[in-house]
Amino acid sequence: MATRSDFTDEEWATLQKGITGSAMLVSLSDRDFTDTFGEVGAMAKHLASQQLAAPTEVTRELAKTKGSGFGFGTSPDKLRAETEAALRASVALLGSKAPDEVGPYRDLVAGVARVVADAKGGVAPAETQMLDAIGQALGG
Repeated sequence: MATRSDFTDEEWATLQKGITGSAMLVSLSDRDFTDTFGEVGAMAKHLASQQLAAPTEVTRELAKTKGSGFGFGTSPDKLRAETEAALRASVALLGSKAPDEVGPYRDLVAGVARVVADAKGGVAPAETQMLDAIGQALGG
């Protein structure tokens, strides 16, 4: 079974960037400033629950992520490109180093993205499109 020590700091940052970037992409896809606080709260709550409930040690540790890997002024286009790249790289990395972690990682990313989409008044069409794009980047 894989652990945090099986990954370099750079690899770990890529895995985390895929998680938080996905949540940010969904939040930004249906822009409403008043929803942002609820979406951030939903993301934090979901990740906190996954620190105990995720099925593997790696995903439980990844759920402890605190940073996004993105700066405050990151453009939406750059956020999307870098998040999708991080997701593809993460799946490839896990596939080579810890194949049993690919499914749980996909589930963690999809779960946090879905929670953000559901956070304020249900899933908007733009959020559905972003969830689909995230799924494609995850290879699902």
